[in-house]
Amino acid sequence: MSGTKIAFTGPECSGKSTMAKWLAKELSYEIVDEYAREYLKDKSAYSIDDLDMIAAEQFERNSVDGSLVIDTEMLVMKIWSKEKYQGVSKKIIQLLKRQQIDLYFLCKPDFNWVSDPLRENPQDRDRLFDMYEAFLKKYGFSYSVLSGSDAERKKIIKATLANNDIL
Repeated sequence: MSGTKIAFTGPECSGKSTMAKWLAKELSYEIVDEYAREYLKDKSAYSIDDLDMIAAEQFERNSVDGSLVIDTEMLVMKIWSKEKYQGVSKKIIQLLKRQQIDLYFLCKPDFNWVSDPLRENPQDRDRLFDMYEAFLKKYGFSYSVLSGSDAERKKIIKATLANNDIL
């Protein structure tokens, strides 16, 4: 793996895309957008098999050489599948174990919900945040929590990157 891989993770509507786009521009890194939005844009429904296809493509995009800011990753896929279908495929688990990300930013959903056709969990984002954090700890992934305003989050990101010799 060459380059630095920085991923944003966390529940829906927690600021992942906003912060990922900002950081990619700030560092002049390539951004890897959330493939699910592209895949699901013309679908009225989807199945657990679709999640495997989304995960496989997202994994490939996240795994290219170079320094990347990644808007979503396999932990999102795992929790999405677990929540929606009460199970997770072997494929998603394998991809999660294989993904190589240097640093995760876990986004706290500490602002109002913004409706979006692809978002499904407005009521329990705090519970989902706790689930993300538990899995990050379980897998031993290096992460920092982002909370507060955009300015506060950017300050946390800059400090974390400096502490990890990325800036």
